[in-house]
Amino acid sequence: MENNQLRINGKRLQDSLEQMAKIGATPNGGVQRLTLSDEDKAARDLFVKWLKELDLEIVIDELGNIFGTRKGKDNTLAPVMSGSHIDSQPKGGRFDGILGVMGALEVMRTLTENSIETQHPITIVVWTNEEGTRFAPAMMCSGVWANALDKKWIYDRTDINGKRFEDELIRIGYKGDTPAKKSDIHAYYEYHIEQGPVLERENKIIGIPKGIVCLHWYDIYLEGEANQVGPTPMEGRHDALCAAAEMILKVNELPNRMGGNLVATVGEIQNEPNSRNIIPDKIHFTVDIRSWDDDLAIKAWDLVKQDFENIAHGRGCPIRIEETWRVEHSPFNQELVKNIADSAKILGYPSLHMVSGAGHDASYMNQIAPTAMIFVPSIGGRSHVEVEKTKWEDCEAGTNVLLHTILKSANG
Repeated sequence: MENNQLRINGKRLQDSLEQMAKIGATPNGGVQRLTLSDEDKAARDLFVKWLKELDLEIVIDELGNIFGTRKGKDNTLAPVMSGSHIDSQPKGGRFDGILGVMGALEVMRTLTENSIETQHPITIVVWTNEEGTRFAPAMMCSGVWANALDKKWIYDRTDINGKRFEDELIRIGYKGDTPAKKSDIHAYYEYHIEQGPVLERENKIIGIPKGIVCLHWYDIYLEGEANQVGPTPMEGRHDALCAAAEMILKVNELPNRMGGNLVATVGEIQNEPNSRNIIPDKIHFTVDIRSWDDDLAIKAWDLVKQDFENIAHGRGCPIRIEETWRVEHSPFNQELVKNIADSAKILGYPSLHMVSGAGHDASYMNQIAPTAMIFVPSIGGRSHVEVEKTKWEDCEAGTNVLLHTILKSANG
């Protein structure tokens, strides 16, 4: 069979995705596989089992990143790498992240069963903690691998229950011995659902992002004064939750105030003591700001930060602000972007050039290697929720594009 006639096995891809969806399955059709949970371990174990069946060289590094390498004709050459993540959001979707892993696995299976050799080695990767839900920030382990984040800082990150990242990594048996350290990569492709409505709205099957927006995360901590709600007059209260509410509205107003090209979100909040008859005295909430324009995102933060400080002063609620994480916008490699567009055209799939509004490990990989991404539609534009869905035929189409772009790079 000529390589240009090669196609992946769509039914096998669907079966693999459905097997993974059983691990951490939620009642409404989603999955919950939080980073370093027992469900994360079970999914990792299954993935490693499948890598062994392909006789790949398996490496697990000190942050739990998993690499499976298929040898090339010249193993002194840098590999072509593709993958994504296994962890999910709480009550998340069954396609987010895992499609990129199962897609790359299906590429490996297709090459193996057709006895196809490539000039470069090919590596499939699972990055630990892409979501950043249990342990913030997101993409932390690809960040360490790319030498953008500090390993010790990551090891000491804690979840809401105070459990350390390193301790949980050891508990599930995925702290490897190999240093989490970047190496030469010939090309990095990440395959993913769009997580937005554009492809479906435009009736396109393949999305080709020109890059990823910048991502800024901030953690806000407020202190008020707790007291019994009944006898305490409204005048003179130091209600931390009311201060937070004012601040959250300022975040929601921020894109309009900046003139667009920006999104800003408060997605997490903890209220203490969280009792209906006690004035709240401790609040923690998060702020997420994203834009293609790095300077605009920073200006937006400076503006809303001043709002926060003014509100905190007016409410008599001391504020502490942690600037947790910043990743600059990531314009992708034009040659790899063209490879994807050419493959989609040859395969007969309508495509669309676009921008990724969601963060991906590709943001960090883009800092050290030629990088590009492949998107397929999300039905209704829904993601990070249990109803997240992508058509099986679109999953197959995107994986065929991944197959041919990897082949092109691996033989280039």
